[in-house]
Amino acid sequence: MELVVLIIIAIFVISYRKSSGENVYKFFTQQVGVAYNKYAPYSFKEVREKTKELGLEYTPRQYATQIAIFALVAGGISYLYFWSIFWALIYAVVAVAFVPYLAYLRSKRIYSEYIFEEIQIYTTNVIMEFNVTQSFVKALEGVRDSGIIGSPVIDDIKIMIDMSYKNGTIDESIEYFNAKYPFYMVKNMHQLFLQITKEGAKDSGESLENMALDIDSLVEGVYRDKMDRRHFHSRFVTFGLALFLLVMAMILLLGIENYIALLDLWYVNILLHAIIIINCYFLLTGEKYYNEDVEAE
Repeated sequence: MELVVLIIIAIFVISYRKSSGENVYKFFTQQVGVAYNKYAPYSFKEVREKTKELGLEYTPRQYATQIAIFALVAGGISYLYFWSIFWALIYAVVAVAFVPYLAYLRSKRIYSEYIFEEIQIYTTNVIMEFNVTQSFVKALEGVRDSGIIGSPVIDDIKIMIDMSYKNGTIDESIEYFNAKYPFYMVKNMHQLFLQITKEGAKDSGESLENMALDIDSLVEGVYRDKMDRRHFHSRFVTFGLALFLLVMAMILLLGIENYIALLDLWYVNILLHAIIIINCYFLLTGEKYYNEDVEAE
């Protein structure tokens, strides 16, 4: 069976190189791009566009390198477990299939960090503008005209301004923005503006200054959390990969011949597959945690 698989792969590579003069790398990256555009969910495409705009999207070469590393590592580990080229190829293909999902998680993290930075700019600048204009809508217009906030936040600020003029109050516009960006600092700041607008406040300047300090403290905490996550991520991946190699201890203890003999037992094979699947789930869960939305809501 393994010999047949190797012959099929060899025939495919030779026939491909003879039938087209294309570089294998170029062909591979083109096919990856086509698959991403065809099968990626809308949310991924939307987030990925912003990642590209920020200049943080992987290049085709980086994607190809990531795919090659995943295939080699997964194939090498599974071959070490089962001493089978067939299973090495199966696990290599499965590992490569998770590359789009990991790219999606990474893009979501980048997008969330970008949105959080934009919201930070929004809240601090609205407070500064309000101290000058003493009007929430005028403060929004000042932020809109400053050009310091990008899409999609600036588009929603424009909607807030239009809603405020249309309704004659800021209530609906604030509800709209709170629902769109349910960050703690946004809700608190808007609640303060509602209180000032409807009830008045003699010490509004002091209240806004305290709010600005709270925002600074929250932002500092979020960036500390970001650094802690990055540190946790590097250690977690190292530990997760090391768990895969525990089978080497078993091979050293039993000897290669005895270990291969064990592979003839069906329940040993099931146990080894379970170890790989559980450890992969463990790693994917860690990746998801690392790339979760910014902890600022």
